[in-house]
Amino acid sequence: MRLSKRVIVFIASLQSVLLLTHFFLYETWAFSTATARVPEPLWIKLVLGFLSVTFIPASLLAFRYTNALVRVFYRIAAVWAGLLSFLFIASLCSWMVFAVGLLAGVNPNFHRMVEALFAVALVTGLYGVFNASWTRVTRTTVRLANLPDAWRGRKAALISDLHLGHVRSAGFLRRMVAKILSEKPHAIFIAGDLYDGTAIDAVRAAEPLNQLTAPHGVYFVAGNHEQFHDDSKYLQAVAAAGVRVLNNEKIEVDGLQILGVQYRNAGHRRSFASVLQRMRLDRRRPSILLTHAPDYPEIAEAAGVSLQLSGHTHLGQFIPWSWIARRIYRQFVYGLSRIGKLQVFTSSGAGTWGPPLRLGSNPEIVVLQFE
Repeated sequence: MRLSKRVIVFIASLQSVLLLTHFFLYETWAFSTATARVPEPLWIKLVLGFLSVTFIPASLLAFRYTNALVRVFYRIAAVWAGLLSFLFIASLCSWMVFAVGLLAGVNPNFHRMVEALFAVALVTGLYGVFNASWTRVTRTTVRLANLPDAWRGRKAALISDLHLGHVRSAGFLRRMVAKILSEKPHAIFIAGDLYDGTAIDAVRAAEPLNQLTAPHGVYFVAGNHEQFHDDSKYLQAVAAAGVRVLNNEKIEVDGLQILGVQYRNAGHRRSFASVLQRMRLDRRRPSILLTHAPDYPEIAEAAGVSLQLSGHTHLGQFIPWSWIARRIYRQFVYGLSRIGKLQVFTSSGAGTWGPPLRLGSNPEIVVLQFE
């Protein structure tokens, strides 16, 4: 696998951060055992040393190979990367409480405090793993002006960010398809990142989509993970499964305008505006825009779109990334929001990227009822 200089610098920087984080964890634990006069065993150093260099090699292997061994290695590394975030926060809290105690003239038992906070961090992280596999159905009502009679009272299912790859595969998609069909939607929208972008048999992974049927159609638009490089194998696999791929185009279904703009174009302000302008949207009639990320809702609003359906944000998946996601996407980070005459629904997604953990964000399938 040939890597550019920029990628090598990024990998080296990320690995340095991971090594420092693990060193901080070890020093926190070693200091706590030193104050308690308990010698730390050698295996702690060995385990932390090994774990500190798992995530990047596992990720690089995942982009090149797909087999049982790589999948197991990647899942272990990804879960640990998520647990590491919680343990790092626990370490920071330990030192802050210890410092405050010393300033207040109190000498807290640092060892017991570290043990307790690390235990809470691990339990919290493991709950996050469980929560990430528990897909909910979120229901909401959307009111669109001049809605055609054929769509009144009808339901549509929105799903995004399944990230099929080394953590979740065709079995996961099969369960999501069954869950969607149980809702009997009249239209189904897949808002990108069906694939994780890692090595995968794209056709085989997409086969469960063959079972998806809806009176008003099933639609897909490419996300950023389909478009890391050439997206043709992904789009062909989705189309072969009977799903309509919307590639910067507008179609009409029973009087409703349905638009799809792929991430590559929607991720740039001028390109997004240009694509929407070429679609010649009829502002007098309602429209639904399917695009992966809620990056530029003001452009969709200026183009006269009625409703935008997106995903991408994952609602940050878990702390502290959820804080960053809210800072970037503001009110559009999750749920139904409005800008001018445009309504935007952003789903938190059904799968996960990187660590398969969710805390403060739930994996979901969205059921929209039109009024």
